[in-house]
Amino acid sequence: MQTRPLLRLLHACSGSLVEVNSRHQQRQLCNLASICTFQAYRFSTTDHNNNNGKTMQRQHNHHDQCLDMDNVNPHILEMEYAVRGPLVTRATEIEKELSQGVEKPFKTVIRANIGDAHAMLQRPVTFIRQVIAGCAHPKLLETDLFPQDVKDRVRRLLAACGGHSVGSYSASVGIEAIREDVAKYICERDGGIASNPDNIILSNGASESIRGLLKMFNKCDRSGKLPGIMIPIPQYPLYSATVVEYGMYLIGYYLDEENNWGLNVDELKRAVEESRAHCNPVLLCVINPGNPTGQVLTRENIEEVVRFAHENKLFLFADEVYQDNIYEAQSKFHSFKKVLTEMGPPYSSMELASFHSSSKGYMGECGLRGGYVEIINMDPEILAVYKKSISAKLCSSVLGQIVMDCVVQPPKPGDSSYELFIKEKTEILKILKEKAMKISNAFNSVEGIKCNTVQGAMYAFPRIFLPEKAIQKAKSLGQKPDFYYAMNLLESTGICVVPGSGFGQKEGTYHFRTTILPPPDIFEEMIQRLTAFQKKFLADHGA
Repeated sequence: MQTRPLLRLLHACSGSLVEVNSRHQQRQLCNLASICTFQAYRFSTTDHNNNNGKTMQRQHNHHDQCLDMDNVNPHILEMEYAVRGPLVTRATEIEKELSQGVEKPFKTVIRANIGDAHAMLQRPVTFIRQVIAGCAHPKLLETDLFPQDVKDRVRRLLAACGGHSVGSYSASVGIEAIREDVAKYICERDGGIASNPDNIILSNGASESIRGLLKMFNKCDRSGKLPGIMIPIPQYPLYSATVVEYGMYLIGYYLDEENNWGLNVDELKRAVEESRAHCNPVLLCVINPGNPTGQVLTRENIEEVVRFAHENKLFLFADEVYQDNIYEAQSKFHSFKKVLTEMGPPYSSMELASFHSSSKGYMGECGLRGGYVEIINMDPEILAVYKKSISAKLCSSVLGQIVMDCVVQPPKPGDSSYELFIKEKTEILKILKEKAMKISNAFNSVEGIKCNTVQGAMYAFPRIFLPEKAIQKAKSLGQKPDFYYAMNLLESTGICVVPGSGFGQKEGTYHFRTTILPPPDIFEEMIQRLTAFQKKFLADHGA
């Protein structure tokens, strides 16, 4: 299937929708158009001879089944989430082979594919775990195991739970006392700018809020055009996967690799103007600090983005889950809320959703699923509709909400837990900073790899300059060149990374994403294995 026929079909669909009166028919045509446009996007930006290293073989089941490959939701079939793709599956197989005594040129698998700090042996923050333990088993408060401030926090949080138990449901938007604590945190972070607890919704990580809010935009306009969602390329695959699942139109805007993955407003203008023939642009998503690219936006850059969004009447999504992960001395985190508020009218009245999570930062509590969204300047009727939409899910994990409370209201000077807390937090961030600086230097010292400075977040996204022989070999196998590289890296060294094609990249360029999370000794070994592999890979492929 080629790009142009797909786009012709899209234009045909879009044109016919104007004459369709049935909402059911309109939605059917919208769904068809969305599949066509996503396929066009995929085929125009990636090597379509490959599907994550494997040619998808769809065999239709001819048994009398209610659900089969002919009638399953087509958007689910089109979804891709590279962070947990075939390389991860192979890494698991290799781990099993190693445990069974199969000989490999390495003894361990290093999972550098996902930002899961505790899986990479980061120790939990004591204060957070003590509060969780006390809330889960209040009898512990009768012992001398916990300092007084932990006991006080546990009692306050349990008093806010139904039946004084974390096993009870909370309100769908989250426990009121915790939302109040989040509002205090935001106000303090942003230099006194007020935050309303009624605009804060707690969720299972930031991902749940992102998916839930995106769903609110899923409606064709009067002419039948799909809603267009602007996301950065490279991007965190949650966004592309969700946009495809919902049958919306993905508008990719490219980050500027030559300018340390900066966000160029001229590129935003290009992307939105080119998309208008195919969709109705409604939302602009910005990830700051960046995943997978590790850049931190300057205040001036954020102001430019805000002006662009205002000019184009775009709702703003600010994915700010890495706001505690700033490493470069010249870089500073600026929240979108603070910037647009301080810009004054008309920007201070713009609609904005800001996301935060307990999974990243220094906490790394991925599995406990804590997160929140703050929504400002939304029509009160629409905010009520959104809150209604999440009520069917009852509530997010109460333990996750409690973790988020510990994040936004940690121990303060004078509290019993403060000295240990600040020591643990400082040490975690110090080690991450050292590894962030070290990894870009290491990559830049090796032929065939170029890596921008990791200013923030938890990842490096180096560019790899592949020999033509490697590119042709990959194509002969039906694989994308960066997938071929990453699979060779895994089989040769045990290092599991994510190919850049899973995040999106400019045509003709190749990258991979690696985390900086492995502990220092394993991190050093990872760099040694990877640099040695790179030299051998170039030699084997005639570079």
